[in-house]
Amino acid sequence: MSGAGPRPQGFDPTTATIAIVTYNRSGLLARLLTSITEMQPKPGHIVVVDNASTDDTADVVESFREALEPSTLVYRRMETNTGGSGGFSEGMRLAYELGSEWIWLMDDDVEVLPDGLAKMGKWSARFRSIQGRRYDYDGSAFYWQYRIAEPMGIPIPFAPAGFDGSGYKPMNSGCFEGMFIHRDIVRQIGLPDPRFFIYWDDQMYGWLASRVTQSVIVDEFVLRRTREIKQWDMGIRHMNASSNAYRYYIMRNRAYIKKYYRELGVYNPVLFALGTALTFGKELIRLVFVERTVRGTSNLFRGLRDGRRISKDASWRPMPPLETASAES
Repeated sequence: MSGAGPRPQGFDPTTATIAIVTYNRSGLLARLLTSITEMQPKPGHIVVVDNASTDDTADVVESFREALEPSTLVYRRMETNTGGSGGFSEGMRLAYELGSEWIWLMDDDVEVLPDGLAKMGKWSARFRSIQGRRYDYDGSAFYWQYRIAEPMGIPIPFAPAGFDGSGYKPMNSGCFEGMFIHRDIVRQIGLPDPRFFIYWDDQMYGWLASRVTQSVIVDEFVLRRTREIKQWDMGIRHMNASSNAYRYYIMRNRAYIKKYYRELGVYNPVLFALGTALTFGKELIRLVFVERTVRGTSNLFRGLRDGRRISKDASWRPMPPLETASAES
């Protein structure tokens, strides 16, 4: 690729695809696409999954087609809003079918730093599931909860933030805002599960990846958030504002985690129930201290109720590995 800038040894950026999920935020999407035009090197493909936006998203994407060359831009408009889970599942599918060796997932409310792909690529010879770091809206270093307490199925909020001389830390979780994953891992664990709609989907996918490869978070800043979110400053950590929809899916989707745990033989009913109770308590704290209200608790209870129905569904199965799905089809 001409003018591609420095290439980490053994990493070909043209084999990478950036997969973006967007929904009614064309202004933010334009800022992200602008940042990709300024990247060196650029990826081989850029996939934009539009979750049935009603704004001018399609026109914005088309306006960037020439500016993003020599990358190939692929635009996929969904018929309905499938949530972040459905969008990332479709984005991963498209990137995989394009033959991409590496797939870099991101929301529309970030921008990529100019050397972001080069920074991720330099770790590609050692690892197959990689998470980079991100600057928050105010320019501070964002802390992402990269470790989960597996039996409880919840993040460990105070896992060490610092890095040693190795420049990386093992992780057993994932975040679709910056997940950089190799196609071999996608082949083994399948696509992200669209049934989550929103929340816990990326944690689950990262956890599945960590079961088949050494997953890491690396000390490389590659993204910057471009949307301000209301937060409660807890000193060394922050707690973001939420929404009624998020509150519902946070509790409902615990049932999907339980289903995966049962299928994979790691389910401990007592510890998992404790994790669910702690999640419920955390959301109550978020309501009171971040959003300054007590309204919204009904969505937590509604999520728990619908989760019980999912738990009783005997026909439910996890997402299949891609080689299995291909053979069946």
